[in-house]
Amino acid sequence: MNRSAQRPASDHHLLIQTVSPATHSPLLALAKRIADAGCNLIDSRVSTIGADTSVVLLAQGAWDAIAKLENALTRIGRDEEVRLLHYRTQPRDAQTHLLPYLVEVVASDKPAVLVELIEFFTRRGISIEQLSSMRYRAMQTGADMFQAQLTIGIPAETHIAALRDDFLELCDGLNLDAIMDPVKF
Repeated sequence: MNRSAQRPASDHHLLIQTVSPATHSPLLALAKRIADAGCNLIDSRVSTIGADTSVVLLAQGAWDAIAKLENALTRIGRDEEVRLLHYRTQPRDAQTHLLPYLVEVVASDKPAVLVELIEFFTRRGISIEQLSSMRYRAMQTGADMFQAQLTIGIPAETHIAALRDDFLELCDGLNLDAIMDPVKF
């Protein structure tokens, strides 16, 4: 059976992503277009990286409201300073078998630290739900530093103490200061 035929009328989703110069962010224009089309903004991520701003939005609405929004996005897409991508998507299935954990890492900056972290979790079947990292210069010493914050989804059958021990052993070997704690809401 067609999945769209099974969904309630207001359960259609449109993922919208833009990259633009930070001084030319389309965030307000996108939010207005979503509201004007009769859709709801149900998830959003905005990040300034370098001189650019990345905007990722998830709109929800009836099929005709989503179609109206798609047409309204055409105008924003014509702006030469905005790179726009949008497509229909499905809501994410509940991940009730995953335990949310927060991982924070701070270390002296060196190549491939982030690769090591991603590889550690990926090899163990642990999903990376959110990731934010940056390089900065320490105010006190001027040393080049690396910082990362990851929200991971650990399968419920995973032995948490063993995972934490393995993770801390990796961090010790790489000379990283790290924590791994459950997400508390």
